[in-house]
Amino acid sequence: MKGLILCAGKGTRLYPFTLKHPKTLIPVANTPILQSCIEKLTEQGIREIGVVIHPSQESDIRECLGEEKDVTITYIYQNEAKGISDAVKQAEAYIEDEAFLLLLGDNIISDSLRELKIDVEERGSHASLLLAEVANPQDYGIAEVLEERIIRLEEKPRIPKSKLAVLGAYAFKGSIFAAVNDIKPSARGEYEITDAIQWVIDQNLPVTYHVTQKLNMDVGTLERWLESNRKRLDEIPSKSLKHESVILDNCTLIEPVSIAKGSVLKDCTVGPYVSISADSHIEDCRIENSIILSGVHLQHIAYSLKDTVIGYRSVMAGLHARKEGGNQ
Repeated sequence: MKGLILCAGKGTRLYPFTLKHPKTLIPVANTPILQSCIEKLTEQGIREIGVVIHPSQESDIRECLGEEKDVTITYIYQNEAKGISDAVKQAEAYIEDEAFLLLLGDNIISDSLRELKIDVEERGSHASLLLAEVANPQDYGIAEVLEERIIRLEEKPRIPKSKLAVLGAYAFKGSIFAAVNDIKPSARGEYEITDAIQWVIDQNLPVTYHVTQKLNMDVGTLERWLESNRKRLDEIPSKSLKHESVILDNCTLIEPVSIAKGSVLKDCTVGPYVSISADSHIEDCRIENSIILSGVHLQHIAYSLKDTVIGYRSVMAGLHARKEGGNQ
């Protein structure tokens, strides 16, 4: 079985952070989302992975992934953002009508993909979806289920039939390609994956599901980015959160905190729920529930940095040393 990860979206809701950097490369707990997706697929023994990208993203994504050990990465182009089904269509020649696992490259999924894989390989399903109960079903693709099957899908319904939302993890048989080639664009002009799956259902082909209660999140807004960072930090063992090259001088860390390689911190209080990316230099700062991207320089910030993201290679400096307890 092959894997497929969709990465061609622009991530406009995360501008300016994604203006020059692909959304799928933003870090959550200091791991790019795309890297987390690859790990989820390799957990299932998948060693051939197609990554659907816009041509403008190729150099950044290639640089991030480098030479993946024991995994063959094939890049597939989606020149226009026409929806998930259109992205799947671009991969038809690569998949060759076989069963495959599909992940959206901007989603954090903690649960195993094992049951989805078994559904299409051994249990006769033509598609299997990961679902989760959500509080705001009007914002998602929603599944109506009957016993062990999905009987209807609706994208962002005005009156939802359930609270079970479609997440960014799927398993498909090759029949999905007939679907993506037959459906029409939705009212918003995109080829929706929910429409393609509904096409499969309408052919009386079994579509199954599994409900997860573990972390699952579309990292599509600043608030979701910070929330997914908090939840992912809670999942990671403390011993793996600080790279061995990190230098700490008179610092207090309030776990959970993740600090990437090459970073230097002096006279700081950091945490809880802070991720600091590689090669950042921070002095005399108080940071809480925040994400510091790579190459950042912070010094003598008079107020606490809280609930924020500091962009790549940003420089911020105060005029004077921060007063003890002076959260302004």
